[in-house]
Amino acid sequence: MEIFSHDWIGLLITGFATMFLIGEILVNMRGLFALLGIGFITVYFSVYLETGSLMLMLIIYFIGLLLIIIDGKLLNDGTLATLGVASMFIAVALPAPSFVAGMYGVLGVLLGGAGSLLFLKVFKRREMWTKIALTDQLSTEAGYNSLSEEYAALINQTGETLNDFRPVGTLRINNKDYSAVSNGQWIPKHTKVKVVQVDGTKIMVEELTD
Repeated sequence: MEIFSHDWIGLLITGFATMFLIGEILVNMRGLFALLGIGFITVYFSVYLETGSLMLMLIIYFIGLLLIIIDGKLLNDGTLATLGVASMFIAVALPAPSFVAGMYGVLGVLLGGAGSLLFLKVFKRREMWTKIALTDQLSTEAGYNSLSEEYAALINQTGETLNDFRPVGTLRINNKDYSAVSNGQWIPKHTKVKVVQVDGTKIMVEELTD
């Protein structure tokens, strides 16, 4: 077809293919976007490649997509995602009939990936991403408290060490035992101490002086 003789057509095809495929990962479209994406990228490769090479480039392209998914779902360090994007670039650039057409194909992957984020504003996000990401803030308003009220109430209270602090030990305050730590000091057993700091459930004490 004459339209495929234009270099810029690769930008549109790879752009739509990548946008729909990544969009299927991000939002729940029950496979519709996946079918559209597979259709576009198959058209792209079938125009420029023989059947044997077509399958190879499809595999490289989808391996790249898989690496992006694995990175986003499990690792989140960007290493596999970078390799995945590079694989997708190679897959669309190599079959192109010219350097310019290859650059259009690569640009299409970039724009398509960025454009897929727009689907998040329109469609329901996939549950697979909410399961691996903590979206709620651990705030007092949301019913959370990073500092236990019980432990926070111990600040400035006095107690007695039940064993030697070297610097970790156990103290008793109001007939209740707590694990605590001194500020690098060795505090003997049966010594009066004062709670000077509480960080979560970590209690820091210092020896009381007359």
